Amino acid sequence: MNNKLLVVGTMAYDAISTPFGKVDKILGGAATYIGLCASRFSLDCGIVSVVGEDFENAHLELLKNQGIDLSGVEIVHGGATFFWSGEYLNNLNTRTTLETQLNVLENFNPKIPEHMKSPDIVMLGNLSPDVQLQALEQLKTKPKLVVLDTMNFWMEHFRPALDQVIAKVDVISINDEEARQLTGEYSLVKAADQIHQMGPKHVIIKKGEHGALLFHKNEIFCAPALPLEEVFDPTGAGDSFAGGFTGYLTQTGDISFNNMKLAVIYGSAMASFTVEKFGTENLVNYTPAIMAARLKAFKELTTFEIEIE
Repeated sequence: MNNKLLVVGTMAYDAISTPFGKVDKILGGAATYIGLCASRFSLDCGIVSVVGEDFENAHLELLKNQGIDLSGVEIVHGGATFFWSGEYLNNLNTRTTLETQLNVLENFNPKIPEHMKSPDIVMLGNLSPDVQLQALEQLKTKPKLVVLDTMNFWMEHFRPALDQVIAKVDVISINDEEARQLTGEYSLVKAADQIHQMGPKHVIIKKGEHGALLFHKNEIFCAPALPLEEVFDPTGAGDSFAGGFTGYLTQTGDISFNNMKLAVIYGSAMASFTVEKFGTENLVNYTPAIMAARLKAFKELTTFEIEIE
């Protein structure tokens, strides 16, 4: 198979509290969500990350059973896995970080195995820009597409390094608050235009329960969020979106703007599925039939006929 996706990101344990329940230690991390979602497509997916000795073998097997190559995952003996604890308020749009333990992530130097150094698409999950740069420097060939996810913490404390990464990627995926912080522009159209000038040809601005926007030059595509009866945990929504987006593009090998529109829908569908349970729980229950039903719902939600004189 020539469709190769390289995912660089965190594998972690999370403790999450929402109005609908609480979990003390569950599988999390950007690379975990991205890998589990992307592996549902026809591709070769490899993860580069780091975990501690406490990372359960059952969770490694869960990822391996989905066909994910973990030869790029470093296991630090005697070390502890990255841990994050957070609490969501009633509207689920606002969260408070209660605790962050970097642990083995603090001294993480990514080591990309030789057979992973020529991927078709690279997905840089949300982590230190210095680590993202180190990963890009190890590639032997230029990928068709490099996609970046980042957040406000890196914008506030590591802006010079982050700007270097942004200049090297083709697609950046951030939320509306982050887009405004990155550019100082309130208008998302102006923010996207300014980000284009920083390097990325495509800009994805996620708006949570209000969908996502895809910008390319003067073209804009707007995808709605799928209305859900129940949302239990939005923690992995953005990473699941990234997994669906890059997974679909890697499978099809088509990185045109029109195909990216479909990739945004696949990403949104995957995110809608993830948030209905805590952590990665729902991703284990994924079936092609479920995805087909989500895609049908998106189509019905956005298709209409109108006569314009």
